[in-house]
Amino acid sequence: MKKNLPIFQSTIIASSIAFAVSTSAVASGFHTQNGGTTGGQGGQVVQASTGKQIHEALCNRNTSETPIIIQVSGTINHGNTEKVSGDSCNTAEDKIELKDIANVTLIGVGGGATFDQLGIHIRNSQNIIIRNVHVKNVKKSGSPTSNGGDAIGIEKDVRNVWVDHVTLEASGGESDGYDGLFDVKDNSKYITLSYSILRNSDRGGLVGSSESQVNNGPITYHHNIFDNLNSRVPLVRGATAHIYNNYYDGVRSSGINSRAGAEVKVENNYFENSKDPLGTFYTTTDGYWQVAGNTFGSGVTWSDSDSDYEPAGPNVQSTASISIPYSYSLDGASCIRDILESTAGANKNLCLLYTSP
Repeated sequence: MKKNLPIFQSTIIASSIAFAVSTSAVASGFHTQNGGTTGGQGGQVVQASTGKQIHEALCNRNTSETPIIIQVSGTINHGNTEKVSGDSCNTAEDKIELKDIANVTLIGVGGGATFDQLGIHIRNSQNIIIRNVHVKNVKKSGSPTSNGGDAIGIEKDVRNVWVDHVTLEASGGESDGYDGLFDVKDNSKYITLSYSILRNSDRGGLVGSSESQVNNGPITYHHNIFDNLNSRVPLVRGATAHIYNNYYDGVRSSGINSRAGAEVKVENNYFENSKDPLGTFYTTTDGYWQVAGNTFGSGVTWSDSDSDYEPAGPNVQSTASISIPYSYSLDGASCIRDILESTAGANKNLCLLYTSP
């Protein structure tokens, strides 16, 4: 596959979407590896304003690998979503199901695309792009339930996913019925989350669902806002993760949690009003980190270490050396809050150009 091409430019212009254009951004991240991630580039462009129409678009392709760009507008919810059958799809009635497929772009257009109490699930699939959507209040308990409580869940032999300019949020924690906002599990690899907002949940997201599940990653998190989250920003088990140019505000319990031999490269992030921004937490199986250029601002606190809780600070030092195979450009940590307030999330200054590194 070709990589790092301006995947959305012609699609967005053809649809008359008026997004402000900032300086061109580099499509960097681990999704550019393993052949790259192009989504539905070159395929048919289909409009959808219901969950059923999204599933129909997948099912009406010639094969499960036929490229397709699905432009979504309006509110997608349980009331307009149902299972659709076909040879090129494997859908479900209680979630947006991207299962056993390849070469798909799902992008919000027009006034925006909101997935209300309805999660997006990617399973046994490859070359998937999700962009410019808002997913909120997905529950695993209570009513209605969807996707195990995950806003976006990626699991089981997934390869090459790029999630960009999305807003993922809940309205509480596990006791309120919610789970993770962005979870990666069970042998899922070459993934990037960029220019997105995760907020108002107990759990930001994890890589690996148990201490023995260390077959995920590599994964990149860059230019994201983590706001009012309790922990898992992210929790990384065993994987390599590149975490750069993110803004953290209001992390209440613990921050980047490197466990079970994980290696995280943490660069030029800005933390404020956050407890224990980096370390190995709630386990005796350590992870490792390489740090550079981070700012620990006002309201950052550090706890004492004990047998299963090892904060990296207050004197934060690298414990590993981690190589990143792709090109990327770093913004200064002191500027990252201002940059992301105007660029991160759905319907927020969506860049039309992604240039090659």
